Formats: sequence, C-alpha cells, structure tokens
Amino acid sequence: MTAHAPTRHTPRPAAGGADARLPWWAAVLPVIAFAALLALLACAGGAEAADAGSQGYLADLLGRLWELLSR
Repeated sequence: MTAHAPTRHTPRPAAGGADARLPWWAAVLPVIAFAALLALLACAGGAEAADAGSQGYLADLLGRLWELLSR
C-alpha cells in the first residue's frame, strides 16, 4: 500500500485583478537612475567653456518639462 504525498494548495488570485508584488529595489532603482542622470546634467555645465548660455541649461530643461506636464 502506498501513502499519498501531501499536496500544497496555493490560493489563486482573484479574477478581478492581478496579484503582482514587486521587490523594494524594483521601485528604488529607477528613482536612483533618474537622480544620477539629473546630477550628470547639472554637473555638465561646469565642464564646458565659460559660456554664459550654458549655465541655465538645467533650469531651462526643468522649465520646459514643467510646461509639458502642466498642459
């Protein structure tokens, strides 16, 4: 006579929505990448020659981004 192995029943997700959970780093990594790229843009003005127009590059970029998002 053989014994039946116990089976593990996992509950199925509800039919109305998906049950997806992200690890903590999946939300943090894009934020870190965005901050690093923004810091590179901010520091890029000092690497150029003493051009008066290059100092306001980041402010101009953020202003245009705000204008696009506020439409």
